[in-house]
Amino acid sequence: MGKSEALVIGGSAGSLDVLMKVLPGLHQFLSFPIILVLHRKAGKDSILTDLLAARTKLRVKELEEKERILPATIYIAPPNYHLLIENDRTFSLDASEKVNFSRPSIDVTFESAAEVYGENLVCLLLSGANSDGTTGLQKVKAKGGKALLQNPATATVSFMPEHALQHVDTDEVLNPEEMADYINKLV
Repeated sequence: MGKSEALVIGGSAGSLDVLMKVLPGLHQFLSFPIILVLHRKAGKDSILTDLLAARTKLRVKELEEKERILPATIYIAPPNYHLLIENDRTFSLDASEKVNFSRPSIDVTFESAAEVYGENLVCLLLSGANSDGTTGLQKVKAKGGKALLQNPATATVSFMPEHALQHVDTDEVLNPEEMADYINKLV
């Protein structure tokens, strides 16, 4: 395991509550970006960005096509696009078919990030109601990255982390109150 170059967090129903608990505890000068892929309703609004920005000292923004990925920044995948990570460490947005009934699909981003970051990738799957994320985590593990899950017992909707737990060789199962500390130590 090399040094962490990126943390990708995927979640659906119930995951926002977890993020609201985790963000205040994160160090301001993380040496890697945090990329959020959340299932959410389409619509161009900054409510989610503002909500998360109010809870952390890290920069929070909705990411844009071809944007360079910088450390100590929380990027939010826009609704209605799949998010891909390019080899030159920029974002790429794709409007192809939904995967697991979702766009953005967590699987698509986890798999894309695994190709680019390999063993220097950490992915965390939170609360949610479908199996999105499981296949992506399998790819992350195959490339030597770390797979983390929210403890299903603490999830508002436990299906997503529960499904991954049954199908992925997981590195850690974390309660929400343990996540900030764990993330801060990923240097």
